[in-house]
Amino acid sequence: MKFTHYFIIIFSFAFIPNLLAQDNKIIGSVKDTELNDALPFANVYLKGTDVGTTTDFDGQYTISVEPGEYTLVFSFVGYQTKEITDVIVEKEKDVVVNISLASSAASLDEVVITTTARKNTESAVLNLQKKSIKVMDGLSAEGIKRVGASDVASAVKRIPGVSVQGGKYVFVRGLGDRYTKSILNGMDIPGLDPDRNTLQMDIIPSHILENIIVSKTASAEMPADFTGGVVDIVTKDFPSRQEYSLSVGMSYNPDMHFNSNYLKSENSGTDFLGFDDGKRDLPFSKNMKIPSPVGDGLNDKGVSLTNITNRFDKRMAADRANSLGDFNFSFSTGNSFNIGENNNKIGYLANVSYRNTTEFFENTKQNFYFKPISKSDTELIPNRTQTGDIGLQKALLSGLAGISFKTDYSKYKLNILHLQNGVSRAGKFRTFTYIQDDIEVVRDNVEYTQKSITNLGLTGNHAFEDSEWEVDWGLSTSFSSIQDKDIRVTPFEVISENEYSIRPSTAGSPQRIWRDLEELNLTGKIDFKKKHKTFDRKANLKFGASATYKERDFGINNYNILIKGGSVTPIEGNPDHLLLTENIWNSDSNQGTYLQGNYQPANTYQSNSTVVATYISEEFNITDQLKSILGVRFENYKLNYSGENNQGTIQLNNTNILDESDFFPSANLIYAWNDEINIRSSYFKTTARPSFKEASIAQIFDPLSDITFIGGIDIDSDGNFKNIVKPSYINNFDLRIEKFEENGQMYAFSAFYKSFTNPIELVAFETAPNNLQPRNVNSADVYGLEFELRKNFGFLLESLKKFSINANISLIESSVKMDESEFKSRKLAAREGESIDNKRDLQGQSPYLINIGINYDDPEKAWQAGLFYNTQGETLEVVGIRNVPDAYTQSFHNVSFRLIKAFGEDQKQSINIGVSNLLNDDVETLYKSYQSSDKVFSKRTPGQSFSIGYTYKF
Repeated sequence: MKFTHYFIIIFSFAFIPNLLAQDNKIIGSVKDTELNDALPFANVYLKGTDVGTTTDFDGQYTISVEPGEYTLVFSFVGYQTKEITDVIVEKEKDVVVNISLASSAASLDEVVITTTARKNTESAVLNLQKKSIKVMDGLSAEGIKRVGASDVASAVKRIPGVSVQGGKYVFVRGLGDRYTKSILNGMDIPGLDPDRNTLQMDIIPSHILENIIVSKTASAEMPADFTGGVVDIVTKDFPSRQEYSLSVGMSYNPDMHFNSNYLKSENSGTDFLGFDDGKRDLPFSKNMKIPSPVGDGLNDKGVSLTNITNRFDKRMAADRANSLGDFNFSFSTGNSFNIGENNNKIGYLANVSYRNTTEFFENTKQNFYFKPISKSDTELIPNRTQTGDIGLQKALLSGLAGISFKTDYSKYKLNILHLQNGVSRAGKFRTFTYIQDDIEVVRDNVEYTQKSITNLGLTGNHAFEDSEWEVDWGLSTSFSSIQDKDIRVTPFEVISENEYSIRPSTAGSPQRIWRDLEELNLTGKIDFKKKHKTFDRKANLKFGASATYKERDFGINNYNILIKGGSVTPIEGNPDHLLLTENIWNSDSNQGTYLQGNYQPANTYQSNSTVVATYISEEFNITDQLKSILGVRFENYKLNYSGENNQGTIQLNNTNILDESDFFPSANLIYAWNDEINIRSSYFKTTARPSFKEASIAQIFDPLSDITFIGGIDIDSDGNFKNIVKPSYINNFDLRIEKFEENGQMYAFSAFYKSFTNPIELVAFETAPNNLQPRNVNSADVYGLEFELRKNFGFLLESLKKFSINANISLIESSVKMDESEFKSRKLAAREGESIDNKRDLQGQSPYLINIGINYDDPEKAWQAGLFYNTQGETLEVVGIRNVPDAYTQSFHNVSFRLIKAFGEDQKQSINIGVSNLLNDDVETLYKSYQSSDKVFSKRTPGQSFSIGYTYKF
C-alpha cells in the first residue's frame, strides 16, 4: 500500500540519532523595522562576555548558553544598537528573542535602547500583522491550543472575519468558499471535494500547525484567484532541540455515542485506517458488457448475467447497532543540530496523528417546496419531504515529515504530507412525493468514501555575499484521490402497511454506484528581491513568475438492480433479500433480480487547467511614515475538457473551454501614525474561476441528499456551446485602522467594498428543485465593516489581569443585480401584493459574523481556560427560480468551553477538558417566501460534545 511507505518514511525520522549533547539555547531573528526584512550577518552577543554570533542569511541566530540570566546586545552597521535585558534561561529550555532594529539617524552612530525579553507566540502573530504589507489576521499554535481545536476547520473560525460552513469549508468575510483560496506553506494544494474549490479544513489536524495566516488584501506575488481571503496553513518548523510530544484524547456526545439506534454498514478490515481493503471494489471490469435477461443471458465473453449479478456483495441494508465514542492521538518529534566545519544546520520534524469519530443524526430532514400555482396563495406547498437517520464513522490518519538544511547563505526545506480519510455512511429514510399522486418511499443508503492527499514540497531561499539580491523558489507536487466505493441505494414504494414494491417509475431503482476522482497538481514559482533605494529611502523591488498545472479524471459506474417476473423468496421491503442467491435471475426460471448497467457518458470526464503568471512590485517609503506597495500581476488561465453527452452525439477531446488573460493590479498604502498605530488602504483586482465540475457537462447524484448537480456547460444538438459558466472578476477596496499594544493587545477597525462582475451562483431548476446548476449572474456588490479587539482586563482591576477578551465582529451587506431571465421569472411567480426588486442577496454571503472569547491564563499555576461564542447570520444557500423559493442557512450559535492544566516536572504534562455546542443548537436551512411560514430545506442536530485529552512532552 502506498500509504505504508509514507509512514515508514515519517517514522524513520523519529529515530535519527541525537548527534550532539543538548545545550540551553537562545534563538531568534533580527529584522529591519522599516521593511520587516531579515538582517543577515547582524551581530548578537552576551553583554560582558566574549560569547556571540552573527545572524544567518535569513536573520536567524542561535547561541548556546548555561542556565542563567543574560543581557543580549544586537548591532548592525547603520542601525541603532539594542539591548535586551532579563533574558532568563532555564535548564533544558530554549528562549526565543525576536527583535527588529531601526536605522540610526547618523549611519555610524550607536544608540542604545533597553527593553525586556518577551516570549509569546500570540504576540509573534500580532507582530507579523503589524509589519505585514497586507491586511491580515492569524492564529498561532498557542491560540489553537487555547480554543481546543482538533483540526484547521475548528481553529480558523476564531480568526476575525472567518466562518466555517458544514464544519469543513472556510468562508472569509462571509464570502463562499469559491472566493477563498487555501494554500499549504505558501504553495497551492488541491481540494478533496468535487463540490468545492477549497481544501476540506477538517481533515488537517491541528497538531502539525505552526500558525494559520489569513490575508484579506492582495499584493502582486499572491495568486489572483481569491476575493475574501487566502488561508495559508503553515506547518511546524523543526525545533531548536530534541523534542517528543504525545497526545491522546476522547470525546462523548450523548446524542450520538453509545446509542443502540445508530446506523452502520459492514466494515472492511482496514476501515479504521481510513481506507478500504478491497472488500468494496467493483467485482468485475468496469468495461464488462452486461447481458440482458433473455435467452441464456450470456454476454460476448460467455459470462452469464446470473454470474455477474452473483458477484455483488449481498448486503444492501443499513443496520442498527451500538455506537462508540470519539478518540484521537498524535505523536511528534523533531530536532536540529550543526554539522560540518562551517556549522551548517540540519533539522527535522515528524508527526503522525489519528482521529476516529462517530456521528449520528436522528430525524434529519431534506425537503423541497414550491410556490402554489395560484398567485393568491402564499403558503409554500411540498414537492417532496424526507426524514431519516444517518450514521457516520470517520477515520483520519495523517503524517508529516520535514527536513531542512541551512548554510550561511541558503536554506532548503523538504516537506512530505499525507492525509488519509475514510468515511462510512449509513442511512434510513422515508420520503413522501406530492407531484401527482402521493407516493411514500422508504430507502436504505450505504456508502463508503475514501480520500487521500499527498503533498511533496521543496523550497529554497538564497542570499548572496555582498549583494542586495535574494532569490526564493518553490516546487510542489500534490496527488489527491476520492473514491466512493459501492454506494448502495435501495428504495421501496410503500403500498400499504407491511406491503412494499420496487417501482422504478415512481420510487426509482435499487442502485450500486462507484465514483472515482483523481487529481494531480504541479506548482512551481520563483521570486527575486532586490534591496535598493527610491527617493533616497529604503525600498524593495520584487518580481517573479509561477506556473500551476492541474489535471482531473472523474468517472461514475452506475448499476441498477431490476426484477423480472418476481422473486423466489419474498423481499418484503428488506434490502438484503434483493440479492439472495435464490432470488437472482437465471435462464431456467426466467425470473428474479438482475443487474443492468446504467452508464451515462456525461458522468465521465477529464479536465486540465494551467495558470501561468508573472508579477512585479515595488515597496518604498514615500515619507518616513508613509509606505507604499505598488504592483501588477499577469495571469493566463486555460481550461480544457474531454467528455461527451449522454446521447453520445457530442464528443469533446481536450477542447478548450476557457482561455482568459488579464492584469491584476494592486496598491497598498500604510501610514504609521506612531509606533502603535497603522492606517492602511488598499485596492486590488482578483478573480473567481469555475471548478472542474462546474465547467463540465457532468450530472452527479448525491444519494443522501437526493440532489443532482448539473455541470455549467450547455451544448446544443449541433455541438455548439450555448452557455459556459465564466470566471468572475472583482474589484476590491479596503481601509483599516489598527492599534497594537503591549502583551498581545490590539484594536482594529476595517471597512471594505467589493464589486463583482459575473459572480457564479448555484441555481435550482424550475421544474426540478433538487437539480442544481452553476450560473453567472449579472453583477454584485458587497460592503462590510470589521472590528477586532484583544484586550486584557487588567486595565479595570489589577485582580483581573489574568482575564482577557478576544472579540471580532463583521457586518456585511451584499446585493446581486439579477440578469433579465431571473428577474422575469421572479416577477412571473410573484404573489399578489408582492413587490419584486431586481436585486437580492449574494449566494453564500453571511450578513454578520461574531466571534467572542473570554480567556483566563495563570502561567504561575499553569491554568488556562476559555469560554467562546461563534455565530454567523442567515445566509442564502440555494437561489430559487420562478416557483422554487430561495433557501437560507440559519444562524448556528456555538458556545464552547475549554480548560487546560499543566503539571509535572517543568509542566511537561497537561490535561484539557472541553465542551462544545453548549446551547445544543441545530444546523438548519429554511425556504423563505412572501407571506409564507418558513419551511425546512434541511436540518441536522449535532448535539453537545464533551472531550478530554492528555499531552506529554519529553
